[in-house]
Amino acid sequence: MNSTSLPRQGGWWRHLLLKWRAQMLLVINRRDGALEVFDEMLGLWPDDAYALASRAHVLAQAGRADAAMADFRRLLDAQPEHAHAWFNLGFLLEQQGRLDEAEQAFRRALELESKLDRAWYGLGLVLIRQHRYDEAVAALKRNTELQPMSPHGWYQLARVHVDRQQPEEAAKIIRHLQGFEPKVAAQLERETGLLGSPAGGH
Repeated sequence: MNSTSLPRQGGWWRHLLLKWRAQMLLVINRRDGALEVFDEMLGLWPDDAYALASRAHVLAQAGRADAAMADFRRLLDAQPEHAHAWFNLGFLLEQQGRLDEAEQAFRRALELESKLDRAWYGLGLVLIRQHRYDEAVAALKRNTELQPMSPHGWYQLARVHVDRQQPEEAAKIIRHLQGFEPKVAAQLERETGLLGSPAGGH
């Protein structure tokens, strides 16, 4: 959305009012009402990044992935350097099993914002599903560097080490997780049959 489109179509105050109304509807879980507001906004300002991204998120939450992806693609047509839109598109593509397209979307997001930890995680998931384990390890390690206290990357990294027949590496991760995410560590112990403690006990 260029800087001149808002005043022509009713101004910044109208945009802010509609944005506030949509947010209030989402707070009270009235998604259909919020979608109507986003539709109104896009009728006035067709390339509005906020309305496109917000409508896409609501559509995705409602299980309407194709419509959500259409909005993200529309946003990217207007703003091709919108890293978070590339990530969100990749996330939906990965959920649908469209792995090659998802990989491209995640990699494009990372070209634009190399520290986007969620995109490294998403790329790792895609690479795991493609059995490209060496590349998956690299992506997940980058995710854990950027989000060291989030258990998700560590969990997937441990699972990859098990798939690569590297139980010692997986056990190291379990021990690491015991320090701040003991429930996730215990889940990995159950799923892998490995024990995180060096002596084989707790």
